Amino acid sequence: MKTTDTEGRVARRQRRNRDALLKAGHEVISEKGIDAATMLEISERADVASGTIYNYFKSKEELAIAVLELVMEQLARRIEEVTNGFSDPAQVYAYGMRTVLETATGDMRWRQLLHRSEVIANATFQRMGPFAIRDLRNATAAGRFSNPDPELTWRMSCFSIVGVSLAITKGHLPPKAIDEALVRLLCMAGMSEADSRELASRPSPPLAPEAEAERKHAARI
Repeated sequence: MKTTDTEGRVARRQRRNRDALLKAGHEVISEKGIDAATMLEISERADVASGTIYNYFKSKEELAIAVLELVMEQLARRIEEVTNGFSDPAQVYAYGMRTVLETATGDMRWRQLLHRSEVIANATFQRMGPFAIRDLRNATAAGRFSNPDPELTWRMSCFSIVGVSLAITKGHLPPKAIDEALVRLLCMAGMSEADSRELASRPSPPLAPEAEAERKHAARI
């Protein structure tokens, strides 16, 4: 029993340290960007010994990717706060896709990691997939999409989103390319081009600020 208790305490301490480092990393990277953030500053803000941080994250980039995965989960919840009021399940999916594209090209926490395209596409697939795949299925069940494999569609869409976002941030495509990319993503989901263009042209309500959305989420759990 004593050994089990000790292992339990160690595991709890490790989890607390990792959570504290993620929270501190999220704060520092959000304030300064990845390039200006330092592992020393993050460890100090987390109140974790500076050398200990490398027991959890091998590099600043690895920590930044973990932070971005957290941001993705938060974004999915913020999107849901808006789309819960939509009556058209296809609009729920379209709003999510537009918002992810706009965030990936506008939020420095995403922009600075887009060059790791495979890693970021896979993270998007995993972290936002439960929401996006559900929305694809709902729109298909309602007859708005014709989509026999929502999971494959979402996987392909993740790589498309990262590729288009990287091209926009590098200046190879103009920012307005998001509009046409959304049409193509909706066609990929199983919608006609005419219907995709109509759906993509609908107004997009603003997201709640990140801090406000997280306060609401914390109050519910």
